[in-house]
Amino acid sequence: MKKCHYLSLFVLLVHLDLLTIQPVKAAGKKVVLQNPADYLSLSYYLNSCPEAEGIIQQKVGAWIQKDSTLAASIIRLHFHDCAVRGCDASILLNSKGSERSSYVSNTLRGFQLIDEIKAALEKKCPKTVSCADILTAAARDATVFAGGPFWEVPFGRKDGRISLAKEAELVPQGHENVTALIEFFNAKGLNVLDLVTLSGAHTIGRCTCGTILNRLYNFNGTRKPDPSLNFSYLYLLRKRCKRPTDLVYLDAITPKTFDTVFYTNLKRKVGLLTTDQELYSDPRELYPL
Repeated sequence: MKKCHYLSLFVLLVHLDLLTIQPVKAAGKKVVLQNPADYLSLSYYLNSCPEAEGIIQQKVGAWIQKDSTLAASIIRLHFHDCAVRGCDASILLNSKGSERSSYVSNTLRGFQLIDEIKAALEKKCPKTVSCADILTAAARDATVFAGGPFWEVPFGRKDGRISLAKEAELVPQGHENVTALIEFFNAKGLNVLDLVTLSGAHTIGRCTCGTILNRLYNFNGTRKPDPSLNFSYLYLLRKRCKRPTDLVYLDAITPKTFDTVFYTNLKRKVGLLTTDQELYSDPRELYPL
């Protein structure tokens, strides 16, 4: 099962990248390629910046060694970028009314790391490596440093210049119902299996207690806890969530390791987010476990 889920996540992350690629115009005509992957290449920086991947990997590793929680933050930052206009680094644009300025982006982390990587690459290969490629490779390296699989990242993405806060606010926040999640993913060209697979990224990382307080004390206005929560897990969360700003791990068993324990947690009713637990318990049997 472990190998299967790792392979699925790799395929999905590559698919997310390819969704962003649009045909370019040449001599006033649109160039149509048979496959979006044709716009990317594993050797894209082979001649122009051969040390690009090495520099990205070294920087990501150094930062995660100092703060292991940053691995999940980089993966999340990559998702929030891809989930709006595709993987175009528009989440990095820091201006009034941008995705980054939205209230839903307040808890995003990793911007300083990406800035540091970009500065290092500009010294080595000026005006060559896109921020979109940097963030994509950084998410892959963060996965590897957290114990997950390695995959080759094809390069050639272009940086987006449009970044709107109102679009960032459409990204799922962990409290949506299953139908809303499916519809959001379908609109991006992704299916239910993609949704379930991407949820597996919650094998690492943390979230604020404010996100789950309703599950602990007043689920759906009942003044009772969410009945889908394991009782022992409920007790643990109540103990750790004294304030809305407190942090709890998404995976209570192996919180710092990129593995498949997240999925088995859902079988035991130890899913932190409502969306994750409902994906498992949904009568449509979305989880092929």
